[in-house]
Amino acid sequence: MTTDRMAVNPWTWSAELGYNQAELVTGPTRTLYCAGQAAMSSDGKPQHDGDLAAQLTLSLDNLEAVLAGAGMSLADLVRLTVYTTDVDRLFEHYGVLASRLGAAGAAPATTLLGVTRLAVPALMVELEGTAAATTGSSRR
Repeated sequence: MTTDRMAVNPWTWSAELGYNQAELVTGPTRTLYCAGQAAMSSDGKPQHDGDLAAQLTLSLDNLEAVLAGAGMSLADLVRLTVYTTDVDRLFEHYGVLASRLGAAGAAPATTLLGVTRLAVPALMVELEGTAAATTGSSRR
């Protein structure tokens, strides 16, 4: 069986910077490897400076947009890595993440990492995910 690979880019700015928002790998199972999603506008500008809860919400919105670009949803997440510059503040707003995942019926394997900074200094949280679905379907 062959495997096909397709770039998923709901926006053009990341491709212009030399990376895809996600890579869709199709074979017996479709697997989507998502780049880290942060509080960036559709034109690649950081949003919500200093507001971790708003950044977390927009990061989730952006992750959902990437998943939707591959015909998937949060329900298809099998792995999630959360990077934050402030673990304690993130835990204060963890309900934002937990409620969105719970509403989707998702409980991906998750890692939370505290980092010194993210690629864009104003950003405080970034979500990196891997999603998988049976070929030709999504768990939506």
